Amino acid sequence: MNFSKPTLNIGVVGSGFMGKTHVYGYAIADRVFDLPYKLNLISIADINSKAANSAAKKLGFQKSTADWMSLIHDPELDLISITAPNSLHKDISIAALEANKHVYCEKPLAPTLEETQEMVKASRRSNKKTQVGFNYLSNPMFYTAKEIIANGDLGEIISFRGIHAEDYMSDPRSPYTWRHEPVGGGVLADLGSHILATAEFLLGPIKEVMGESITVIKKRKTTNNKTKNIKIDDISRSFVRFKSGVSGSIEANWLATGCKMKHDFEIYGTKGAIRFSQERLNELYLFSLSDKKNIQGFRKIEAGPANKPYDRFCVAPGHQLGFNELKAIEISNFIKSINNEIPEPFNFASGHRIQKLVDGIHRSSKEKRWVMI
Repeated sequence: MNFSKPTLNIGVVGSGFMGKTHVYGYAIADRVFDLPYKLNLISIADINSKAANSAAKKLGFQKSTADWMSLIHDPELDLISITAPNSLHKDISIAALEANKHVYCEKPLAPTLEETQEMVKASRRSNKKTQVGFNYLSNPMFYTAKEIIANGDLGEIISFRGIHAEDYMSDPRSPYTWRHEPVGGGVLADLGSHILATAEFLLGPIKEVMGESITVIKKRKTTNNKTKNIKIDDISRSFVRFKSGVSGSIEANWLATGCKMKHDFEIYGTKGAIRFSQERLNELYLFSLSDKKNIQGFRKIEAGPANKPYDRFCVAPGHQLGFNELKAIEISNFIKSINNEIPEPFNFASGHRIQKLVDGIHRSSKEKRWVMI
C-alpha cells in the first residue's frame, strides 16, 4: 500500500529577506504539521540572475530564473509565492492565477484600491486559492486573545488602541528607496496594514475612520547623492469606529527611534483588559476585575502547548516561537485551505479590505473628515 502524499510544487518570486522567510516557512511547515501535501521547492526567480542562482543553491531549489513570467508558466509548479516589490504584486498575481496556480502574496496586496480590486476579480475567475501574508495573525497568542474576547471575559468591549512602530526610517541620512515611492504606499500601507488587520481580526470590521497622515522627513538623498522629495507618509494616526460600536485609535510610524517591532495592542472592556507587544510575542497580559482588589493587576499568560499550535513546536512554555514559526503556521493553514479542509485564512478579498481601510484613512487625512469604509 502506498502512503505517500501528493506533492505541491512551489515557485518563489523574490530572493530577498521575505523570499527567504517564505522558504523557511515552507520547510518548517512541511516538517512540523500534518499537511495534506508534500511541499517541494522547485524554482526561484529574481531580476538579478546571480542572486536567483545563488538563492537556488543555498535554499534548495532545483532551478532559478531572472524572468518571473517564465516561472509563472512553468507547468511543473502548483503554487507561487510572491515576495517582489509592491508595484509588481498585481501583475505577477494575476498572471499566476491565469496560469492556474495558487497564489501566496506578501502584503500589502497592491499599492492602490483599483489594483487590489483587479486582483480580487482575477481570483474569483480562477478556481485557485489565494493568501495574503499577514503572519502576525498566526500567533497562538492572537488566537488566545480572540478566545478571551469571544468568551466574554472582558465584558462589553469599550475601546481598542493599536500601534505598529519601527525605526528603520528614523535617520534622515538613510537613503531614498523604493519604499519612498508612492507605489510603496507609505508607512500606513507598509506598517499600518498590519495593525489594521490585527484590529479587525480581534474585533471585527471597522466601519468609519478619521485619519491624519504626516510627512516629517521631506527630502532624502539617493545612493548616487541626488536629492528626492518625499511624497508619502512617515506617520499615520487614526481614530476608528468598529461596526460593533467599539471605538479605537491606530498609529503607524517608521520614525519611532528605538522601536524595533512595536506591533502592540490594548483592548479594554467592562470586566477586564488585555494587552500585547510583538517584541514579546509569546506573552499576553490579562487584567480581570473579578480578581480580589489586593491582587488585581495585569498577569502574564505565557505561550505553551495549550495555546495551539504552539504544541507543534515545543513541549513546554518558555521555549518561545519566533517570526519564522508564525510564517510556518500561516503557510500550514493556507495549504490546508488548498485541500479544502478550512476556508482561506486571509485571501485576496481580505487583502482588498485592508487596502480599503488604508485608502479611507488617506482620504480622511486629505479631506479632514470621517470616512465610511
